[in-house]
Amino acid sequence: FSVICGRSISDEAELSAVCFRPQGLDLLVQQTRFSKKELQVLYRGFKNECPSGIVDEDTFKRIYSQFFPQGDSSMYAHFLFEAFDTHNNGSVSFEDFAVSLSILLRGSITDKLHWAFNLYDLNKDGCITKEEMTDIMFSIYDMMGRCTYPSMKVNAPKEHVDSFFQKMDSNSDGVVTIEEFLDTCQKDENIMRSMHMFDDVI
Repeated sequence: FSVICGRSISDEAELSAVCFRPQGLDLLVQQTRFSKKELQVLYRGFKNECPSGIVDEDTFKRIYSQFFPQGDSSMYAHFLFEAFDTHNNGSVSFEDFAVSLSILLRGSITDKLHWAFNLYDLNKDGCITKEEMTDIMFSIYDMMGRCTYPSMKVNAPKEHVDSFFQKMDSNSDGVVTIEEFLDTCQKDENIMRSMHMFDDVI
């Protein structure tokens, strides 16, 4: 859970006393695919790392950058933070975290694809433009760093987007709708394999 917030509680007595509000926990059991016990464990870890109970974008970016020291993860972390920040209030609460984690780890293929669509739909207008896809793609390449792809041409991310966008935009209207996104992804074996990557994590 240090992925989420870079602070820890030094007072062990305080840590052992941390427990989730029962009403909120019961509601989260209904909203997620986690059991009550799993949510309690997740919450203890979250509160241990984030005593305030929420994560702001700067903290999220700082922690995320530790996992990609060879590149610049700030832009991708920004996009990811916005996808986790379901209430658009500039912070990620435990509830936001648990709901998204549940989708990513235990959601159906359709749930995961809807979540991914929301990540790519940067302005949240219900469709993905080539510019939005390009912004995400460049942020991923920046995050992975030049040492990961030393021989990669500078315009490789754009070429990747052009090819993928053309495949997805089935009616050639310049935007990808959720229906086009789902249809294309479900027919792509590589994407489908990646959707199962985290199935057995917890």
